[in-house]
Amino acid sequence: MSMSLIRQVGWLVMGTLLLAFVGAFGVSLGLARAYLHQQLDARNQDAAQTLALALGADATSSAALARELGALFTAGRYDSVRVLTADGRVLAERSEPPLADAAPAWFVDRLGLTPPVGVATVPGGGRVEVVSDVDEAHSDLWRGTLYALALLLLLAGVLGALAHMLVGRLRKPLDAVVGQALAITERRFVLVSEPRVPELRNVTRAMNAMVRQLQKLFNEQAQQVEMLRRLAHCDDTTGLSSRAHFMSRMKHWLGGEEGSASGGLVLLRLTDLDVLNQRLGRAGTDKLLQDVAGVLASAAERAGSHELGRLNGRDFAMVLPDAGSLREPAVDVTARLRNVLRQHDPHATAVVGAVRWWHDAPLSALLAAADQALARAEQRGPFSVELDDSGDAMALGEQGWAERLTQTLDAGRAQLVEFELVAQSRDVLHRECPLRLRLEADGPLVPAGQWLPMARRTQLMPRIDLLALQLALARIAEDGVARAINVSAISLQDKGFVPAVVALLAGAGAHAPGLWLEIAEDGALRQLDALRELVREVHAHGAHIGLEHAGERLNETQTLLAVGLDFIKLDASLTEGLAGDAARTQHVAGTVRMLRGIDLQVFAVGVVDPADAKALWACGVDGITGPVVARLQTQGQTA
Repeated sequence: MSMSLIRQVGWLVMGTLLLAFVGAFGVSLGLARAYLHQQLDARNQDAAQTLALALGADATSSAALARELGALFTAGRYDSVRVLTADGRVLAERSEPPLADAAPAWFVDRLGLTPPVGVATVPGGGRVEVVSDVDEAHSDLWRGTLYALALLLLLAGVLGALAHMLVGRLRKPLDAVVGQALAITERRFVLVSEPRVPELRNVTRAMNAMVRQLQKLFNEQAQQVEMLRRLAHCDDTTGLSSRAHFMSRMKHWLGGEEGSASGGLVLLRLTDLDVLNQRLGRAGTDKLLQDVAGVLASAAERAGSHELGRLNGRDFAMVLPDAGSLREPAVDVTARLRNVLRQHDPHATAVVGAVRWWHDAPLSALLAAADQALARAEQRGPFSVELDDSGDAMALGEQGWAERLTQTLDAGRAQLVEFELVAQSRDVLHRECPLRLRLEADGPLVPAGQWLPMARRTQLMPRIDLLALQLALARIAEDGVARAINVSAISLQDKGFVPAVVALLAGAGAHAPGLWLEIAEDGALRQLDALRELVREVHAHGAHIGLEHAGERLNETQTLLAVGLDFIKLDASLTEGLAGDAARTQHVAGTVRMLRGIDLQVFAVGVVDPADAKALWACGVDGITGPVVARLQTQGQTA
């Protein structure tokens, strides 16, 4: 196992200090032992000389021997003193017991002092042998050793703390650089402050320069993708969706699995646009059209989700999913238009028609009804408003829907339907699993578009999303095939939702990595903090999380991509009719390159035409789903 550079530096500093202190301790102990040995040697010789001179000619006298030996032992401690005749016969001998507080035996065994015996010749004949007491010297050496060790340990502690601070100063900027590099892999561009250490300052400065360059390249690429999107899907003058793109988005609202149950379509028509063009000129008319687009945009902001488009030269449209009232947005747009048009030309006028639509309603019938409403408004005169608000699919009311949905969930009348998402090799990457509810005990399974709006209003989305997640994990455990489910951004607002998801993933164990969670692009942008927490917890269990119905607002999603998502699913409105449209193809190809460049998988949903599928593979998408998949799989089996 490799060791980090900081740890290697730390061990090197610790090893160096240890060697230095061991060496210093050894030298100190050796010098102290040598000094004591020298002192004992000198003491033995001095004592022997002194005793020999004191005895003189009285060396054979017992009284003189006893007197001088007593005086010697009174002056100091000695292990033994002997007085011998010239022929080696012992005339007198005296010794003392060892000290009680002498050094430990193991210390004496290893570092014991053995000074030479002090010998002196007695003037009257014979010799004196003196051995000083080494127990006291050993005790002094032991105490000195303990003191030196304590002092060195204290010094080592101080130097160790300083070394730790030094290593910490090195670790902090290095950790910042490592975090900076990891942030790049997570599509985050982080700049760090430069440290004071010159070498680390140079490394940090280089990393910051690289991050700035990468961020600049990403921003430039994102701007290019946005430009391609506008060229492919937007009206040149107003920037609103073109007719083709608007109709494609309208199909999503009307027939998508998670489309709204109902909404409003508001059409705006500028009357006598040709006359205005003659009076105002090309530039003046373009400015008027841009201001009209601004009126629609400001009016639509109050409604939340919306889609704006320019259908032809004089007709504009606004789709408002889940609109509770048609009159309020229609009258609001009309009032704003009156003020804006008067600023350009006092004779400029417009009319507004609004119709309610229902999930799965035919688009042609809806547009016909809207045209009729506009025609009636034109007959009534300038700035007239005509409404077609027939029917009421929400007649049950919020309370009634809350009870109905709660009973359905309590009874467990829910089921996932599955659609395969395949790679170009026809391998199944995972299965798309939208949730359907059986609202009546013996009724059919109902798609989300018919109950989702009321589930949102009645605060039941967290419970519904957790049920879908539980069903998906159960299916994954049965066959091991990965499955993707939709999660509403509303659920992220519930404080108990993320902990509940974590509990389900923990309970799934080895099957958790087979789960793919999808959150709509619009909703994710409004719940960044909660989404960041969910991403962290999902990744901790190996599951995947990404955006669905994405692509319309990628120019706004740099912070969203930095959350750490795994994949992007392009909305069908971006890819429908791709094969026959060079501008759209360039936009999708640019989008895929940008997203793949930051390590995101890119999928296309709702693909119908095999020619579009072929074009998508050429653009580099990782997988597709939609009605075309069944045909591709059949072709593969036939081949």
